[in-house]
Amino acid sequence: MSDGRPVHPPLAQFPVIDDCLQIGGMPLTQLAMRVGQTPFYAYDRHLLTERVASLRGVLPSAVELHYAIKANPMPALVQHMAGLVNGFDVASLGELHIALDAGMAPAAISFAGPGKRPMELAAAIAAGITIHLESFNETETVARLSQEQQRPARVAVRVNADFELKAAGMKMGGGPKPFGVDAEQVPRLLRQISDLALDFQGFHIFSGSQNLRPAAIIEAQNQTFELALRLAVDAPTPVCSLNIGGGFGIPYFPGDTPLDLAPIAANLARWLPIVKQQLPVARVILELGRYLVGEAGIYVAEVIDRKVSRGHTFLITNGGLHHHLAASGNFGQVIRKNYPVAVGNRVIGTERETVTVVGPLCTPLDILAERMELPKADIGDLIVVFQSGAYGLTASPTSFLSHPPCPEILL
Repeated sequence: MSDGRPVHPPLAQFPVIDDCLQIGGMPLTQLAMRVGQTPFYAYDRHLLTERVASLRGVLPSAVELHYAIKANPMPALVQHMAGLVNGFDVASLGELHIALDAGMAPAAISFAGPGKRPMELAAAIAAGITIHLESFNETETVARLSQEQQRPARVAVRVNADFELKAAGMKMGGGPKPFGVDAEQVPRLLRQISDLALDFQGFHIFSGSQNLRPAAIIEAQNQTFELALRLAVDAPTPVCSLNIGGGFGIPYFPGDTPLDLAPIAANLARWLPIVKQQLPVARVILELGRYLVGEAGIYVAEVIDRKVSRGHTFLITNGGLHHHLAASGNFGQVIRKNYPVAVGNRVIGTERETVTVVGPLCTPLDILAERMELPKADIGDLIVVFQSGAYGLTASPTSFLSHPPCPEILL
């Protein structure tokens, strides 16, 4: 567009003015100069704030929101999220440090993961956060470390449910799993917690992630509440915390539709009085990562070469799977699909062509867009990968082939 009126790219959260994508109110070309290099990640704090606000506007007010830092642990982003959510969930000592540095109250931080090292457990006890116990051995280790510090460890039980979140991108519960304690074994673990005089807080039941089907999420939440109420009968002390996980997905691929929150919220509203009656002091926590931050970020790489091989055009960029493994299809996709991609400084363009966008790495897996119709791009143009706010840089093999590091910015 040349008249200054905004138009929209394939995803409407980022406007376009004069055919250039706008991020945080700034043209992408100007932002690239401000960063001083490509590739880079950029996250829009306004979109983060807006997503949490829209979620709170739909969900029952009694439901607490926790941000799962593993989705994106950029310190500035986490600090921004600290002012928006009720708590954090971490999965390593490094993430714990980030959570504490962001100013989140220790009592509002929980630590999950099937292989926590003793040094991590000791640090968690000293910090006063809640440890999600995932095995009997881990429980004994926590008890020993707690005695050494003469500080009762705050603990919750992560439950490997006897059901799964259907149609989930990743299934975290049901069947044999390294995560959590099998539901049928939880009563015995609760007795162990009581014998060891640990400070029991509640349950963490997380059955899957990246789901766009409200009916599947509702079914899993129904089973989660039913399971929690059954297990609470054997709890050594009243359940204070009931983390029901998340599973909320975002659209990535053609045919994906945004998750309809209304029926999920209505179902939660139906359950809250039941939980309140049977677990009167329990806080119901929804733990989300990707859903809160995924759509607020982009990955930007620069075209450094353009070539035609046997009739097909390749755009070769200076960024790729070493920075964005998920977009390459190598982070769990069974059949590779293209993330939403645009030429950020030629969003509409005057001429279009079918191209494959690849990175600089010496592997055929380094693909950002395969046989995708885009505006005709030249060397120096900026390729943008949308839906890149979650599981981007830190979920990628950044040391592969020893290419330069990729900066992240929050606008």
